[in-house]
Amino acid sequence: MDILKNYIGGSWVSSKEKKSIEVIDPASQELLAKVPYGENTISDVQEAVKIASKAYQEWREVPVMRRVQPLYKLKTLLEEHAEDIARIITKECGKTLNESRGEIQRAIENVEVACGTPILMQSEFSENIASGIDEFMIRQPLGVCACIAPFNFPGMIPFWFLPYAIACGNTFILKPSEKVPLTMMKVFELLDQIDLPKGVVNLVHGGKESVDELLENKEVKAISFVGSTNIAKYVYSKGAANGKRVQAQGGAKNPVVILPDADLDMSVKIIIDSVYGCAGQRCLAASNIITVGDNGKIKEALYETAKARTTGYGLDESVEMGPVITKDSRDRISHLIDKGVKEGANLLLDGRNAKISGFENGNFLKPTILQNLPLNGEVIRTEIFGPVMSLIELKSVDDALEFINSGRYGNMACLFTSSGANARKFRNQANAGNIGINIGVAAPMAQFPFSGWNESFFGDLHGQGRHAIEFFTQTKVVIERWPKEWSRKF
Repeated sequence: MDILKNYIGGSWVSSKEKKSIEVIDPASQELLAKVPYGENTISDVQEAVKIASKAYQEWREVPVMRRVQPLYKLKTLLEEHAEDIARIITKECGKTLNESRGEIQRAIENVEVACGTPILMQSEFSENIASGIDEFMIRQPLGVCACIAPFNFPGMIPFWFLPYAIACGNTFILKPSEKVPLTMMKVFELLDQIDLPKGVVNLVHGGKESVDELLENKEVKAISFVGSTNIAKYVYSKGAANGKRVQAQGGAKNPVVILPDADLDMSVKIIIDSVYGCAGQRCLAASNIITVGDNGKIKEALYETAKARTTGYGLDESVEMGPVITKDSRDRISHLIDKGVKEGANLLLDGRNAKISGFENGNFLKPTILQNLPLNGEVIRTEIFGPVMSLIELKSVDDALEFINSGRYGNMACLFTSSGANARKFRNQANAGNIGINIGVAAPMAQFPFSGWNESFFGDLHGQGRHAIEFFTQTKVVIERWPKEWSRKF
């Protein structure tokens, strides 16, 4: 099997690195591809940066109305090939086909919003700030921008950045996760069809060596990253130290609070989907489920609904949850479940040692519920990133808010209630960037920023919407006077 190629300067080119790692289907363990991985990928990145930097000089001068025209074509192509891309996502990532379809739809929505860049980039103008003097602010592109993408949403997350970056006049380099490179390989085949000038978009493979070169190369002006908090901190600190703009989305431990007045049936269904969707491998997955008051009926309903969830191969339309990404991930999650039990939790539902007929070697875990973990323990504060619910009992909304706001993360917090007063208090006081009221996954639409607070985000401007436009442009203020005697000369 040949090693995957890079896409640089409008062509598919072989990596200078001859070593590789394998891309494995997490359900079947089938070998899907080989990705270049090693020190020589640094040269690949340097070549991509060189070509993107050259392409930028011309691309930035293209009028914004013309820059967005290829995005209209891209939207159409993504829609036409959505099912093919969704199947690739499921094969290499493991999630269900319906989850993959939803992911591609979110990507398309970001392309649609980026098509509005001619309006979103508009300038500000003030006439006669003093006699005969005008002042205005314009937005200009940065240069070469890069994205370091994660494994869990290979089709969506690059689109938080790519369409906005190029619509604003930048050139772009994408480094997909080495675990799931095939989705973006397919997307770049489509990008190759939309008449972008050579070098405007580029794709390079690799691991830490590629990442470090992007973070250190002086020609790269901005870095977008999504991943774990530890790596987000590394990317942010190293990128910023090298003078780059950085937006680095980190991990999460998302709390969901259920009040006694919540609609039980609706809440349980939505929460189960939030906890176990994508096998819990998403930064907006519900994790700590906090019940306020008597939780007997809620606990029973959560248990029965989680237990009934169908786990298996994602391309089977009847399956509701697929495997986790790697055997190492499965073992790490199992270890955290063990640790939770040692800390004193009641293992209400045990999803370890799952065996799926026909896929016995897959990286499967079934839904798991840990009840009454100690609030001062390690597991209750650790991002498990797997299909594990921690069920917590507290006495009041105030207790729930105190617990939520004592955590290190701040990606999402949700409340289920029929009380407008409690909902208003919660959305005002919960320290999280994305708030859900009777919503299990508070994922912003493309026209809103994908927010995040505390150690869930490092930077100032998030992905998507107006934040993306601001991130991928720099402002220039012009103060202008034209004396009357000069104009009379002409």
